[in-house]
Amino acid sequence: MEEYLARIGPADEAAMRAATQRQRLLTKPAGSLGVLEDLSVRVAGMTGGAAGVPAPAVVAVFAADHGVHAQGVSPWPQEVTAAMLANFAAGGAAVNAFAANNGVDVRVVDVGVATDVDELDIVHAKVRAGTRDLSVGPALTADEVLAAVRVGFELADQLVADGYRCLLTGDMGIANTTASAALIATFTGATAADVTGRGTGIDDATLAHKTEVVRAALDRHEVPASDPLSALAAYGGLEHAALAGYILGGAANKVPVILDGVIAGAAALVAQALHPAVVEYCVAGHRSAEPGHAVALKALGLQPLVDLDLRLGEGTGAVLAYPILTCAVRALAQMATFESAGISSGDEDAAEAGSSAAEREGDA
Repeated sequence: MEEYLARIGPADEAAMRAATQRQRLLTKPAGSLGVLEDLSVRVAGMTGGAAGVPAPAVVAVFAADHGVHAQGVSPWPQEVTAAMLANFAAGGAAVNAFAANNGVDVRVVDVGVATDVDELDIVHAKVRAGTRDLSVGPALTADEVLAAVRVGFELADQLVADGYRCLLTGDMGIANTTASAALIATFTGATAADVTGRGTGIDDATLAHKTEVVRAALDRHEVPASDPLSALAAYGGLEHAALAGYILGGAANKVPVILDGVIAGAAALVAQALHPAVVEYCVAGHRSAEPGHAVALKALGLQPLVDLDLRLGEGTGAVLAYPILTCAVRALAQMATFESAGISSGDEDAAEAGSSAAEREGDA
């Protein structure tokens, strides 16, 4: 872990200053592209001012199961996780459709699915067959946490070595919003009620039960926010740990990481607790309908690019946001400046008008 963290440094301040200066010269009123201007400056800092759009892009869908499913926090059977892996591998999921539309590749990773999925054309990196039940004891051991973090970090390294220049997060795991709620509450100080949502669409009674499971787990484990690895051990999941490693790996390789929804938000809080600079490489793809996601984004200091009441996961929100990021970068790199286009900017006109007024006042 120390070797991973030692590779992470802050975003490039000089590159961000240069990008900010260039934004002032482009053929548009200053600030008229809103969030996209800030985004382009941030991406310049992530990449050290590397020219061109951060492409190609890939979304890694980390899949795992959760022992807390036994507490009835989701109406969906746990077998759905493995079935969805087959669907991802066959190209039949929503994230596959979105990715094909936006020119994003898909990698599916079994980091902890409860059933055997060895026959699928996916990345096989199972640490264990699902977590233990977080409501009755720790979900993972310390060694299992580190193994899952290593899966994510090493995958990020490999993807960047393969030529990818933008990493997107995805996830799959029935009951993973329960673990996410516990993690988000741990790192933000929010209550279980603040961060527990309907996940796959549970009714009011199940939501109340799920919230109580999260509250009781927080009381049982009492993990401080200063101990992110112990938080992962207490609550899981294996996909959260792998995502935290993947986010850290993106930062270590100085490439943008576009976060998906609440599971990615929880993992990013873990990664931030491990190394505060990691958030400088993160872009919030969207705001999930899950209440805990807004809490996580506020704690991370990230503004989502898309807000469409999505709560599917898979990486769908991150993939939707990728073209927005590329548009921001293209605008910064490819727009003409006032000088190159032979156009007088409003600032120049205002300066000339002010100078003329001063001269007239002096003459008077």
